[in-house]
Amino acid sequence: MFTDLSGFSRRVAEFGIIHFLQTIYESERLLVPVIEDHDGILLKVEGDSMLVIFRNPGKAFQCALTMQRVTEVYNSVRSPEEKILLCVGLGYGRMLRIGDADVYGAEVNAASKLGEDRASAGDILMTGGFREACGDPDGIRFDACDKPPAGCDAAYRVIRLP
Repeated sequence: MFTDLSGFSRRVAEFGIIHFLQTIYESERLLVPVIEDHDGILLKVEGDSMLVIFRNPGKAFQCALTMQRVTEVYNSVRSPEEKILLCVGLGYGRMLRIGDADVYGAEVNAASKLGEDRASAGDILMTGGFREACGDPDGIRFDACDKPPAGCDAAYRVIRLP
């Protein structure tokens, strides 16, 4: 799992470093407990992005859904400049883990591209490998994305049904 905050660089330029640090602090305060509740391992935080690994793709998927719900509730009472606009990319497959510091692999790269470059605020994007691993949960539809990133054969946007 890779997370990113949408519009973050633009808001840093507009509101300054204190706002930047506060947004990161708030996002970590909200999201790290969700990661822990779903047995995720937070490997790395770089600026407004997090790299998280899971042993179980179902828990990773539920974590992503919960993270988006938590930010929606948080944002419901915030002004536009205070909102945490979360983007999530998910991949599943073989990887090389280097201690507790990093992971490498095609699915890792694809998840990074999906979460950091292609997802918009509120999106959960996943590789085809991840979709196969998590199956078809109730209340969810998957829409194919155009041009999957390098390292995966397909990518999907998660659509939560009412």
